[in-house]
Amino acid sequence: MILRHSFTPPNNTRLAHLCGPLDEHLRTIERALDVKIAHRHEQFKVDGHKAKAERAMEILQALYEQAARPITPAMVQLMLVGDPSELGSLEDTQLTTRRTDLRARTSNQGVYLQSIAANDITFGIGPAGTGKTYLAVACAVDALERGNVQRIILTRPAVEAGERLGFLPGDMIQKVDPYLRPLYDALHELMGYERVQKAFERNALEVAPLAFMRGRTLNNAFVILDEAQNTTPEQMKMFLTRIGFGSKAVVNGDISQIDLPRGQTSGLIEAERILRRVQGIAHVHFTSADVVRHPLVARIVDAYDAASTTTRRDKDPA
Repeated sequence: MILRHSFTPPNNTRLAHLCGPLDEHLRTIERALDVKIAHRHEQFKVDGHKAKAERAMEILQALYEQAARPITPAMVQLMLVGDPSELGSLEDTQLTTRRTDLRARTSNQGVYLQSIAANDITFGIGPAGTGKTYLAVACAVDALERGNVQRIILTRPAVEAGERLGFLPGDMIQKVDPYLRPLYDALHELMGYERVQKAFERNALEVAPLAFMRGRTLNNAFVILDEAQNTTPEQMKMFLTRIGFGSKAVVNGDISQIDLPRGQTSGLIEAERILRRVQGIAHVHFTSADVVRHPLVARIVDAYDAASTTTRRDKDPA
């Protein structure tokens, strides 16, 4: 099937941004959807299977509407895995951080941001690369910048994946620092290195292993528990009962990457089951369609999910 479309009003800058350097963005869409795209000035032609040609044209139209500024390869990939018609509504949710272009990129990310805003506790569950940690840190920075909270507390369980903390050099803080590095990275990008250091100095920022949370009450804080799939049920209950007045908590994890000892129940899985109907708590599930890293990551997630399903069927034949 061949579809033709002329972008109006014609705008050479938008057309250049839409196509990318040497038509790079068009070639990306062609490879992803198995179509052929030809264009002459504002007139475009898409040749391919009907459904794929129509999707390619929808993506081109959505990208053209966003092409007042340069379009990055990441934006094209996000458009390919998302719904082009949802882009406008997703952009309504903007956060006050160092990154002025930060917003939801998929519908689930939009739901996640809205859930964080509307609930005291939000669970974000899904595979790596879906933006769970990054967006949660962005919401925390936004809350701090607006004065909605007095401090940000970031924590995660120090559970190793095939390594032993005891063999790492240094004191306890130096041993757990590698496990907290993704949180530091997000803070530095969203606040800037100098502001992060100053926030630590005035105790507006705290990053600590989960074990350090015991016995505390966290008031007027935005608290994020990352890698929550590696908590025990006892640790999860301990964390959730730390929440004080004027605080929000976000709990993130990927139940396909549990590093607990064999036979140990994940606190994240149990908490989702027990707290599913508790008012004030939201549960947001991400899928491979929400992966905002390299497109290969989404295919890797799907392949592992398929292999896991096959293994379960082999163990439990009908």
